[in-house]
Amino acid sequence: MARKPRGRKIRRVVCWTLAGIIVVGGGLGFVAYQHLNGNLSSVDIDAALGKDRPADTDNGSQDILVLGSDSRSGDNKGLAGGDTGGTARSDTAMVVHLPAGRAKATAVSIPRDTLVTRPQCTTDSGKKLPEAQRVMFNSVYTSGGPACVVKTVESMTGIRMDHYVEIDFAGFKDLVDALGGVTITTDKPINDKDSGLHLDAGTHKLNGTESLAFVRTRHGIGDGSDLGRIGLQQKFMLAALSEIKQQGTLSNPAKLYKIANAATKALTTDSGLGSLTDLADFARSLNKLDPSTMQTLMLPVEYDKKDPNRVVAAQPQATELWNALRADQPVPAAARKSPARGGSS
Repeated sequence: MARKPRGRKIRRVVCWTLAGIIVVGGGLGFVAYQHLNGNLSSVDIDAALGKDRPADTDNGSQDILVLGSDSRSGDNKGLAGGDTGGTARSDTAMVVHLPAGRAKATAVSIPRDTLVTRPQCTTDSGKKLPEAQRVMFNSVYTSGGPACVVKTVESMTGIRMDHYVEIDFAGFKDLVDALGGVTITTDKPINDKDSGLHLDAGTHKLNGTESLAFVRTRHGIGDGSDLGRIGLQQKFMLAALSEIKQQGTLSNPAKLYKIANAATKALTTDSGLGSLTDLADFARSLNKLDPSTMQTLMLPVEYDKKDPNRVVAAQPQATELWNALRADQPVPAAARKSPARGGSS
């Protein structure tokens, strides 16, 4: 599966897609449009997966798989964690469900240490991978690439992913800096020598480097697992969405272009969002979305009985969660509880 030439890849939800709202509407002109459009990279997920996919519910809702890969090669090699030799894993994964009307959204984080069954799939290079059981979710990206991750998520959830969005470490950092930072409030101090983040309890305006450390922190919070990090990632996502909404970027063409340039360099999408016009049209469809009403959940998980350092989907909660989203219904309270966290996720 061929990719278009691109800036690079990883991270996070509608906030970066929403930055696409700004891309077309500001009268940036043909040359600027061509430049920004050339920044975008896309992957033809539909061609790679063929027809062996869940049926489209056709109820007006949409589901987007948002990935953040943790490659630390190239532009990313100077970031915390060192060079990974060109490999990457899906360090962050969210299924974002947008009901018909797009006034609300539900984002479900999948812990990267979740043991899953990877279905048979085709890699970027066209190699066929056999089905594999009990593999870590974040390893699927390494072994198979975006299409294999989409197929794995569709197999887990029974939900067809309408779109795929990915952003990389360097792109994430540059986008936050283009925004002028993101304001975060923490209830407790955070000290994580691995991510390099040291914050007192209170409100902070984080720059790109600090924001990247924030969404990668896990050792300085909770039990030090990926489950605590997910809470920080979801908090940051909502804060970034609010920042974009509050800034009134459309009234400032210079800032508009700066943000759009950073966003389009950072993103890899499916081919359905692979042009500036498509991305902007999708983002405009979210203009009713209020970050304060966005529901953030974690896939209900429990610690694996064979390997307590890993988690597995908790049943019947996980099935109830995916069934609710597939039917475009509210997630029941029981499906919002994760045994591995001892309560609501």
